[in-house]
Amino acid sequence: MMDKKRTVNIGILQFDISTGDIAANLNTVRKGIHRLGQRGADLVLLPEMWSCGFDLPNLARHAAKTPEILDMLAGMAMEHDMVIAGSLPESANGRVYNSMYVTAGSGPLSPPYRKIHLFPPTNEDRHFFAGEKAVSCATDMGELGMMICYDLRFPELCRILAASGACIILVSAQWPSRRIHHFDALLRARAIENQVFVVASNRCGRENDIKFPGHSQVISPLGDVLCFLDGNDGNVSEGFVAIDLNEITASRKFFNTVRERRLTLEAPALPGQEQEA
Repeated sequence: MMDKKRTVNIGILQFDISTGDIAANLNTVRKGIHRLGQRGADLVLLPEMWSCGFDLPNLARHAAKTPEILDMLAGMAMEHDMVIAGSLPESANGRVYNSMYVTAGSGPLSPPYRKIHLFPPTNEDRHFFAGEKAVSCATDMGELGMMICYDLRFPELCRILAASGACIILVSAQWPSRRIHHFDALLRARAIENQVFVVASNRCGRENDIKFPGHSQVISPLGDVLCFLDGNDGNVSEGFVAIDLNEITASRKFFNTVRERRLTLEAPALPGQEQEA
């Protein structure tokens, strides 16, 4: 049985993604991971589609570079004895997915999580295929659950991950300023209702008329914000905080929302949906 760390040093890297420019984004990530590695980070989370952004016309070309990028991440993870997670374009069976990878020095620790909930207002559903399965990843920090941006609005996914044993939920995002108050509230809700740690990395900066404000953060099982990055200046920034996984057990002593959920509870039929006898 894997020995699990009880104290985990969490690192978050927040930056303005250069759309379509893999080399520039890799350079930013390499420097940020080095700085967080020097501080002793065990886990570093990167934003959604961090290698290329939503460069939709060129997704297939960018996805073809992802295996090489994962090799580079494995090298960085080995150098700093850490785990690195984030969302990248994945090419599989002639399809492109928005996928989160969790990578250690040995390479990806599990199959990637393919984003289930694609965001129609930005035509994400026209350029990516949707995933179909919740994915968590076993590490010596415990089970890591994976979510990507719009997934945050669907509490069932996070509950499935928590019920399967995830103690840290990772959320990579490109969440814009106009709805950032939803992002803040939903992150806290997912932590509180599942009594888990939630770690989120959100893009900062601007693309065309869309502003991204950062707000990358780490939230405790009680809903306390332990680390917060304001990205209104659009600059690269890192967050770092040590978390104690014993807080999960402590938060579940008085009541346990994961264990005490009534799985058989069903919603009543809406008007017009009742079946005739």
